[in-house]
Amino acid sequence: MFLVVGLGNPGKEYDGTRHNIGFEAIDCISKKYNIDVNRAKFKGVFGEGFINGCKVVLLKPTTYMNLSGESIREAINFYKLEKEEVIVIYDDISLEVGKLRIREKGSAGGHNGIKSIIANMSTDVFPRIKIGVGQPKGDLVSHVLGKFSKEEVQDLNEVIDASAKAVEIIIKDGTKEAMNELNGFKLSRIE
Repeated sequence: MFLVVGLGNPGKEYDGTRHNIGFEAIDCISKKYNIDVNRAKFKGVFGEGFINGCKVVLLKPTTYMNLSGESIREAINFYKLEKEEVIVIYDDISLEVGKLRIREKGSAGGHNGIKSIIANMSTDVFPRIKIGVGQPKGDLVSHVLGKFSKEEVQDLNEVIDASAKAVEIIIKDGTKEAMNELNGFKLSRIE
């Protein structure tokens, strides 16, 4: 069984922002595998279903980004999951828009949602899928809470699809296989 978590902030005002790319990835996975994410529990919204015959729980924490770990900890405790069974999808400013990076472990890299998860799980060892949202040209908060341009939105759809494929590979063949297949993923027009 796997818990697949997309990070973001609740509320319409955050829809389409860089920081909510994890929520968008969960929406994509939900649609692709026909898993309704509409039940409230674990300080979030979740749904249960199957990906390639494996039971999964899709979760969107509604704690706001900085407290995401509280939601994840509640779900882990309820389902009695191991850290390797938790996949986190989130935005990464160190990657340009249109890029994807998968890791088995690592530091928070300044990401407050990941800091909260590491603190609540007492480990930095869990699979993660980072979706590039580009470097800020000015204020970091304005950047991550800002909206994507029309051109960037087109690029993101392809990367979000790739993140759904990454989840599928991690569940079926493991994180290393997903890293081998998709790390370095970039849109055809990004060199």
